Amino acid sequence: MKNKILNIALFGAALMATTSCSDFLDTKSVSTADGDFVFSNMVTARAAMDGAYSEWHGAISAHIYGDGLFYALDIAGSDIMRHPEKYANQLPRHEPETFYEGGAKAATYNPVTYGKEAPNSPYSVLFSVIGKANAIASAIENMSGFADMEKQDKPSNLSQLYGEAICLRASAYRELIKYYGDVPYQSVFGVAAGNLVGRDSIYDVIIDDVLKVAPLMNPVAKDNKNYFSKTYAYALVGRLALEAAGYQTRRGDINRVDGKGNALTFETKGTENNGATYGRRADWRNLYQTAKTAFKACLDNLGACSFSDKYSTLFDEMHASDNGYTTEAIYEEPFSQGASGNDPRSYSLGRPSSGGSSKSYPCKAYGQGRINPAFYYGVFDPNDCRRDLSCTVTGSTGKGFEKVITFGMGSKADAGGISCNKFDECRQPTVWTANQRRSGINAVYMRISEVYLGYAEACAMTGDEATAKEYLAKIRNRAFNGNGNVDAYISSKSSLFEAIIDERGFEFAGEGDRRWTLIRSGLLPEKIKYIKDLTAAMINGLKTNGYYTFENGNTISNVIYTKMVDPKKEMGMKSRLVGECTDKSNPVTYPGWRGQKDWEDVSGFTGYASNSKSNVAIKGLFEKLSADEIAALKADGYGEQAWGSDIVKNAVEYSDNLFLGYDYQKAPIYLFPFSPNTMATGGFKNGYGFANE
Repeated sequence: MKNKILNIALFGAALMATTSCSDFLDTKSVSTADGDFVFSNMVTARAAMDGAYSEWHGAISAHIYGDGLFYALDIAGSDIMRHPEKYANQLPRHEPETFYEGGAKAATYNPVTYGKEAPNSPYSVLFSVIGKANAIASAIENMSGFADMEKQDKPSNLSQLYGEAICLRASAYRELIKYYGDVPYQSVFGVAAGNLVGRDSIYDVIIDDVLKVAPLMNPVAKDNKNYFSKTYAYALVGRLALEAAGYQTRRGDINRVDGKGNALTFETKGTENNGATYGRRADWRNLYQTAKTAFKACLDNLGACSFSDKYSTLFDEMHASDNGYTTEAIYEEPFSQGASGNDPRSYSLGRPSSGGSSKSYPCKAYGQGRINPAFYYGVFDPNDCRRDLSCTVTGSTGKGFEKVITFGMGSKADAGGISCNKFDECRQPTVWTANQRRSGINAVYMRISEVYLGYAEACAMTGDEATAKEYLAKIRNRAFNGNGNVDAYISSKSSLFEAIIDERGFEFAGEGDRRWTLIRSGLLPEKIKYIKDLTAAMINGLKTNGYYTFENGNTISNVIYTKMVDPKKEMGMKSRLVGECTDKSNPVTYPGWRGQKDWEDVSGFTGYASNSKSNVAIKGLFEKLSADEIAALKADGYGEQAWGSDIVKNAVEYSDNLFLGYDYQKAPIYLFPFSPNTMATGGFKNGYGFANE
């Protein structure tokens, strides 16, 4: 967490008040801004850039990394993640989650629910970010010394600033393409808006732009991870190149050319859907080579970023204070605890709390992101230390006590099933109890594990299997305390590529990465079918036998047995919070990464005055208990708690509505429609079967 202070000069705000688009890829500035005057001193220049970062920060929090389209599209709808509430009650979320029911609901979908209208739509805000980045870039490009700056052999203050503007523009375009597909392209400040441009052209140009500026930037610094750096620039090129090389769904009425205007051909997969096809560029190998080179350059310029020995270090550091950044972060969006702005990540993706919106312990955490039970039980290796940190079966009452999250339909810690666990306000040394969405937990937008896995993927796809295995092993061995059995893991998959993609799923589980990764990897149909089939088998076993045992040895049962305990008095523990635990016989500490904050140490809390049994002891969570074991548990004060039986009761939600209408063949309609005002202003129409009125 870090308090980001933005010194936004009035001149900077006025300079960047207008956004613009062009309908062709022209990277030469025609701005009339006098760059020599605007950037005559770095104080003014940095103030202008901070104004652009402020706009980006708003886009992050409200649209692309917490709420908005991220909330509706990213954090569910994969083999790992789902939404917690009844399908019919949340159609604006669930229809996109199912690829608009295989495309059938595209024409009736209302884009304003999460897409909103200008000026608060994700589309408008991201183009506002681009406009501000263009204003800075154009001013610098018009400076008399710009040509000399381009020839520098080392970074300067001005070249660093220019690189930040170019990276900001490219980052905003990445999000636009991810959510909308083909969009207008603007790189020139002050040019009128135009029509849609094929995303492939945009990818090529912004990749080239960032590659040009990366050598003129400084590596990431310890205390400035809220600014773009050389480290970030190279990682961003790698990220963009992987996505440009991957599978995407493209409408059929856009001219498909590369960044130089050459016609592109595509390798398609499946069948057409609403006039759109799912495929990848025929020159995908070249883009993978670009990604490989860029990721290697990033690794050679890591600066103050390093790979930790323990997976939990990143998340420990995220919760630790409000004055620093995580060791593994390359770029981190800062949030200040208690600030008036919106800090949504712990609210939507954090460990759930049923507390009220204010003065609770902890305050409400909605828990929009949930984990598919079949993935948790049947796919996540029980010995993987990432499982418990990523997924939780318990939440908080909001009154200082832990509670089991049942599989009924609902939100908060009241229901909805297994939840995401990486953002838990109980783990903050100074927790914010005044009101919700003010935790101050930063959003790590780029970190080193993505570079390791991206590099491994690019190496695998360009024939360098030895290096691919080396970097896959770094990630996997850490997750298994040094023994990831990498060769056996790879052998269990259809290819090294699939092994790397699935490893990425485990590494980023519960963070909203999986859906987009499956789409671009082309593995989407296979992975969705697998989780659908596994879920159906699980439900059938629970219904028929009262339990189901997965291949990895985990058993889910219709009921579990729980009782409340005081971990300090009864168990001799130093804290009510539980960290990593491998002792599967301990019902209080296994699974790990749960429990409660030591609320008795928090000013104003009185909930433990008469009852300090704050934590839940759980038996039968992963194994079938015998009649004798059950009798002994009951004699010891354990009570029966509905578990898998609630999945059976809600089989329509957990199984039938899981990717409702998706047939594994038709192109997945995963994009978001343009709103009516956006289309009217831009002079273009929706594709993919979306309405145009």
